[in-house]
Amino acid sequence: MQIRPALGTDVAALQQLILNDGPNDWNYLPADGVAATLQQLAAGQVQGLLAEQQGRVIGVMLFACDDPYPQYRPADIAPAQAAFLIEAVISRDCAGQGLGSRLLLAVCAVLAEQGCGWLCADRHQENAGSAGMMRKAGFAELGSYPDSERRWSGSRRTTVCGRRL
Repeated sequence: MQIRPALGTDVAALQQLILNDGPNDWNYLPADGVAATLQQLAAGQVQGLLAEQQGRVIGVMLFACDDPYPQYRPADIAPAQAAFLIEAVISRDCAGQGLGSRLLLAVCAVLAEQGCGWLCADRHQENAGSAGMMRKAGFAELGSYPDSERRWSGSRRTTVCGRRL
């Protein structure tokens, strides 16, 4: 298994992975939003790391320098040093093997090398798999809020998580 930067030439494989293996009751993955994020990756506006095994993409994390939850960012970290995890999808047949947390730790290392000091992410409040992945990568839950536009199941709440880099 290899972890490497996601490139514009990976967009078709990433779209297939995200739209085939990402949807479940906990994930908000509208096809147009995924396509827009992948266009941003191809244009260099979004970064990504992917996991590959025998030439097959088995996981991806897309991220950008962004500060969508400034209320949770530590006061000693400037907005320009904040990043956001946009997407995190692991192939269904690789789930539960620690790949997500390894990929997320690699994202943290890349962002730290770039001078970022903070990474935040959001997830469905009841998404146990995502919660475990984030916890293993050193993320803490920072708060939750009602989010009926993106969350149609369970509590219909989004939980914001973050960690210093």
